[in-house]
Amino acid sequence: MTTPIVTMATMVQCPHGIPGTVMTATAKVLVDSAPPLVAGDKGTIAGCPFTVPTGKPQPCVTALLTLASTKVMAEGKPVLLMNPADICQSAEQIPQGPVVWTNIQAKVLAA
Repeated sequence: MTTPIVTMATMVQCPHGIPGTVMTATAKVLVDSAPPLVAGDKGTIAGCPFTVPTGKPQPCVTALLTLASTKVMAEGKPVLLMNPADICQSAEQIPQGPVVWTNIQAKVLAA
């Protein structure tokens, strides 16, 4: 099965509705006019208001992007694919819920 490649134009949100920022070191390759994310890249989230019931703040700070292509590379690294199982984590690396994907390019798919 093929899946869309995640690019810098892809928007991520934490499950609490706060937008994230994705960054990549890839600069020479473009997928649908945007650099693709590659293995090792991740997203950051700032301003998540989530608090556990005890009142302790536990905001999402990282979006872990985990599904790398086994066949498509960009600058020698596997490109990242949209994965419904990607999760957001707190600073203590506690899973907070799934990454919410928007603005997903559908022109280039990979396995």
